[in-house]
Amino acid sequence: MIEAVIFDLFGTLVEIQNRQNPYKQLLRLGTQQGRVASPADMRWIMTQAGGIREAGDGLGIKLTAAQLSELQEALDRELESIRPFDDALPAIELLRERKIKVAICSNLAGPYCSLARVRFPNLEGYALSAELGVMKPDPAIYRSACAMMGVVPGTAFETDAARVLMIGDSKKCDEVGPRSCGIFGHHLDRNGAGGFANLLSFSRAITNQ
Repeated sequence: MIEAVIFDLFGTLVEIQNRQNPYKQLLRLGTQQGRVASPADMRWIMTQAGGIREAGDGLGIKLTAAQLSELQEALDRELESIRPFDDALPAIELLRERKIKVAICSNLAGPYCSLARVRFPNLEGYALSAELGVMKPDPAIYRSACAMMGVVPGTAFETDAARVLMIGDSKKCDEVGPRSCGIFGHHLDRNGAGGFANLLSFSRAITNQ
């Protein structure tokens, strides 16, 4: 029996229509100041709850008042442009009609966390990297989502275990990662190359509707 479904956020439930990449802009400013960029920079940003100012301070990037204002404006424009995909809310509603619990599990910077709750209110769980300090595909973030929903992931061979599914646009983080801790991960490819091309077909498939 399927008891819960976990959704990725960006590229799965929502899309950014006016991409500004404010944190990449921040890192470029750091490079201009002589700071050596690291692959770990974005990981640090997405596991901290603060905003642009706090990211700059934490990474040792000095920002003038004008630079901070410009980056904040870019962030605000990007946040304002984020919209749910047309199939997102109907897919969630179908699951909730069948009494299936729903959570969001996403890698994202601090300012984006409230958006998940505003766009998709009253879900059973929000496992967000900036709030938990851990990112997908670390098993801890998937387990946090399950704990929030009060479910225990099982395995394909445990018919009496609570079954938890996940879907998202990253094979590594939303399909392979969850399966390592007993969650049935599925890959969403809106171009039709993945297991599912849209969320409504996914929800209908698992609810047999």
